[in-house]
Amino acid sequence: MTIHRASFTRPLIAVAMVAASTLCAVAQRAPVPTRVRGTIESVNGDIMQVKSRSGEDVKLHIAPDARVAGVTRISLAEIKVGSFVGATTVPGPDGGDNAVEVHVFPESMRGTGEGSRPYDLKPNSSMTNATVSESVVGNDGHTLLVKYKDGEKKVFVADNTPVVTFVPGDKTELKAGAKVIAFMKQLPDGSFETNRVNVGRDGLTPPM
Repeated sequence: MTIHRASFTRPLIAVAMVAASTLCAVAQRAPVPTRVRGTIESVNGDIMQVKSRSGEDVKLHIAPDARVAGVTRISLAEIKVGSFVGATTVPGPDGGDNAVEVHVFPESMRGTGEGSRPYDLKPNSSMTNATVSESVVGNDGHTLLVKYKDGEKKVFVADNTPVVTFVPGDKTELKAGAKVIAFMKQLPDGSFETNRVNVGRDGLTPPM
């Protein structure tokens, strides 16, 4: 009886080990990227080839209903109390939040992605989309108090911090040499599709 029970148990252990290995492999699989930042190398029909900022070649299918927005420079002074903004921040040496870039949403995009969350632009960066409730002008920049539905954050924006806004664009701007941020998803066949692209105007690299 003991011999029979041992021989029956071995296959169960093997199955359990295979299942555990499979789960481990799934857990360790690299996450699928949700955006690519880079320069368009070519556009052929609905296929766009992008060289990412880190050097990878990324091929994207352009969705038939893809939305294109232009990204243009504006001045820091154009951030007003009541503006709905997105701010990429990193921890400052004093424990505060220093802006890496700020984008001011047009009124039609108010409320987009409201909240604060980790972001992938820089190590330890976060993205906060919120309404400016206070703006204090200092000698070397502005300090903004931004409020969103679950909290608030004080953000220091230095005078040399890139500040941009969005303007309407179209697919004719998707051409070789354009600097873009393309939002992407993986299709069932493993290829990637983009349905939203932000394009820098006048040679601008979108800073977000």
